[in-house]
Amino acid sequence: MFRLTGRAARPAAAAVVVMCAYAVGAFSGGGERRSASASRPSLLDETAWRIGEQAAAGPMVRGELDRAAIEGMLRRLGDRWARYYSAGEFADFQGRLDGRYSGVGLWLGTDTGTDTGPGAGPGAGTDTGTGAGPRVRVAGVRPGSAAERAGVRSGDTILGVGAERVAGWDVSRVAMALRGRPGSPVRLTVGRGGREHTLHLLRTAVRAGDVTVTDPDPRTRMIRIEAFTRGVGREVRRAVTGDPRRGAGGILLDLRGNPGGLLEEAVGTTSVFLDGGPVASYERRGRPVRWFTVTEPGDPVSPLVVLVDAGTASAAEVVAGGLRDRDRAVIVGSRTYGKGSVQEPIRLPDGSAIELTVGRYRTPAGRNLDGVGIEPDVEVPADRPPRAAEQRAKSVLRGLLATLPDKDRG
Repeated sequence: MFRLTGRAARPAAAAVVVMCAYAVGAFSGGGERRSASASRPSLLDETAWRIGEQAAAGPMVRGELDRAAIEGMLRRLGDRWARYYSAGEFADFQGRLDGRYSGVGLWLGTDTGTDTGPGAGPGAGTDTGTGAGPRVRVAGVRPGSAAERAGVRSGDTILGVGAERVAGWDVSRVAMALRGRPGSPVRLTVGRGGREHTLHLLRTAVRAGDVTVTDPDPRTRMIRIEAFTRGVGREVRRAVTGDPRRGAGGILLDLRGNPGGLLEEAVGTTSVFLDGGPVASYERRGRPVRWFTVTEPGDPVSPLVVLVDAGTASAAEVVAGGLRDRDRAVIVGSRTYGKGSVQEPIRLPDGSAIELTVGRYRTPAGRNLDGVGIEPDVEVPADRPPRAAEQRAKSVLRGLLATLPDKDRG
């Protein structure tokens, strides 16, 4: 399983192997100290125990020490997207990729093109408070969700989760704060019209729903993809080719705020709009370049416009980049995030996991998007409201439909 979530890393292969073995040996133990006769404790393991035993501020939780030590080693690798997950966090993360999670039903994105971490699907994002720099806003609210019932609105700025202000938090920390056990409460602070509003929400279980299909008019089908979780490619194909009663028309593919996900689902989604050929390539250290091609021929002719913004990242950029390089779509919006690396998890004995960057992808034309992103064909300034980009995309699509031969106009 490939997951696209970050930029290319620079760790040496030997360093990765040493770190993984060290982490398993030093941190997978339970509450019993190893005997010296069985195996000599490492310096790091011995130090962790002594800190825990002698800490003046009170007893230390061994799991917290383990996490701090592992995260310290990961920082030394130079891999920006290396990450440690506790067993519970990794289970939550895997559930999200499978389209199962518990959250509040928000789609988040940034309001500028500044290089910040994109959200991790519903209930994720970054925030810089009221200071300088990009803010995280609510790009959409899932109908019938806890967020809708509580009065969260599109365009709200996320300022706090629970008792914590979220300035300086990374993407995963905000995501974890907004997700949680079904039925559990969470307090959300948002900025709106120059004032702060505190809202109280109850998390609910979500099963799938990362693809939303609407028909704004008889000749337009809008497909919004929140994240590339399992089964998304199949849902998109059903939306595009599974309704023979629908007349000829155009398609708006909305990838705004989409943080990525599973590479195979991105390839499957791109294939829906092509009749064959390359979709992307994947480069992994020490291995031949691997090409991903169309998995099953789709619709190569219906006019297609793809909406993107600064929150469009990783696997979502595979789709946008592939369709652009194949001259299949017009890209509308603001510059995408520019994440071109692939991560894979390494499971540890206690159920936790370390995720490391293992390779990078390129578009069919060989472009590396790391730190660059995709410049839209039709730019809509990032500080404009989300609806402005949507209206511009519809206008572009109407223009494409107008160029169709009379027999194809439906």
